[in-house]
Amino acid sequence: MAKSEVKLLGAWPSPFVLRARIALNIKSVDYEFLEETFQPKSQLLLQSNPVYKKIPVLIHENKPICESLIIVQYVDDVWSSGRPSILPADPYDRAIARFWATYVDDKLFPAMKSIAGAKGEEERKRLIKEVEEGLALLEDAFNKITSKGNNNLFFGGDQIGYLDIAFGSLLGWLRVTEITTGVKLFDQVNTPGLVNWAERFCAHAAVKDVMPHTHMLLEFAKTLMTKLAPI
Repeated sequence: MAKSEVKLLGAWPSPFVLRARIALNIKSVDYEFLEETFQPKSQLLLQSNPVYKKIPVLIHENKPICESLIIVQYVDDVWSSGRPSILPADPYDRAIARFWATYVDDKLFPAMKSIAGAKGEEERKRLIKEVEEGLALLEDAFNKITSKGNNNLFFGGDQIGYLDIAFGSLLGWLRVTEITTGVKLFDQVNTPGLVNWAERFCAHAAVKDVMPHTHMLLEFAKTLMTKLAPI
C-alpha cells in the first residue's frame, strides 16, 4: 500500500501518537508521518478532527480516524489478513485488555502528568504514591496474564498487543518523571515483571525506531515548562 493512502498526523513527543505508529509498524503498513506544529494548529488537523482538535489523526484513503486507542483498533481491524493481531481474539481477554488500557488513560497517566505541576510537597508526594500504586496494580495484572503460559513475554502474549501499546507508549515519559522527581518508579524490587517487560517492549522491532529518546523528551519537557511558567 502506498504511503499516500495512509497518513498519520501527530508530533514526535506524544505518547498517544506513538501508539498509532507502533500499531502501524506491527502491521507493516507504510505511512506518511505529518508532524503537527500547533503554532497555530494546522488546517488539516482542524478539518480532520473538528471535535477535539487534537492528535493523533490517522488518515486512510482520505478518511480521518481520531483518538489513539480507536486508531489502534482500526489498524488491527483493517490490516488483519496474514498479519499479527493486536487485540486478543478471546472476548474475555479483549475486555481485560481494554479495561487496563482505560485505567492507564484515566488514572495512571493523569497522575503522572500532574506531578510536574503539583502545588506543594504534600500534593507531589500524593501523586507519586498514586503512580506507584498504579504501577503495582499493573505489575499484578502482568503477572496474572503471563502466568497463563511460558511464552507470554508481553501483556499480549508472545507478541506485543493492545495493552502493551497503551501502557508502553508512556514509558518515555515515565522515565522523564523519574528523572525530574528523583524517585525510581520502576525497579526490580517492586515491579520486576514490568522492568523486564519494558526492556523487551522497547527493544521490539515495531517500537525501537519510533520510541523517543529520554533526553529529547526531557529537553522538550523543560522547554514546555518554561513556556507555561508565569511571567
